[in-house]
Amino acid sequence: MISRYTTSRSSSLAAVFAGLLALGLSACTSPAAPPPNAGAGRPYRIGPPDQLVITILPAPEIERAVTVRPDGMISIDLVGDIPAAGRTPDEVANDIEGRIAHFKRDAIVTVALTQSLSTEITVLGEVGRPSTFPLSRETRLVEALGMVGGPRPYAKKDTIRIIRFHDGQTKVYLSDLEAIESGDLSTNYLLQGGDVIVIPSTRMARIGYAIQSFLFPFQKIFGFGSDVTRVTVTGGL
Repeated sequence: MISRYTTSRSSSLAAVFAGLLALGLSACTSPAAPPPNAGAGRPYRIGPPDQLVITILPAPEIERAVTVRPDGMISIDLVGDIPAAGRTPDEVANDIEGRIAHFKRDAIVTVALTQSLSTEITVLGEVGRPSTFPLSRETRLVEALGMVGGPRPYAKKDTIRIIRFHDGQTKVYLSDLEAIESGDLSTNYLLQGGDVIVIPSTRMARIGYAIQSFLFPFQKIFGFGSDVTRVTVTGGL
């Protein structure tokens, strides 16, 4: 015969189990955080060393291919130097129209971007192929990491840094790739030209690299130990 105590205890355990199951299901189905705002409709801003084609009508037509200099200026026939960096193509065209009106009546100017080279970003640290490349479209952090082979096995994925210089100030944004892989896209930032992405290594990996440098100090100079590229480590943070 089953006692009332046993029956009551079984019921309590069943209730606790059901509660934990409901909590787990609610956690699995909870909405993930969306990615940060992409800033849709944001106009493109010219920067060095973007390449432009300037066309000035009516006849005689003037067409010039120019490269934005490091000082942010371009040179155009009749008007000389024009500031281009930080402006949209339409703003540059309007400026040229205003300046050239003294030499060419009813001038119509178009500015076309032929190569966007000012949008280069750099990815450093524990990735397959650290490199620098231009952004050909709107690109978020995860896409950029995919372009360089993704993080290496000993990357510290929860503290990725995006270093950005803007308006005379340097800002550092922290991104958690582990959280992104779990569905939290709140730190999957939209990248901008000039960004530097740094993927740090774990503490154990840094110890391993230090040991490798100590054991093979002349490897890079003489080419010894070409088969030894990384010291295998067995843990991480």
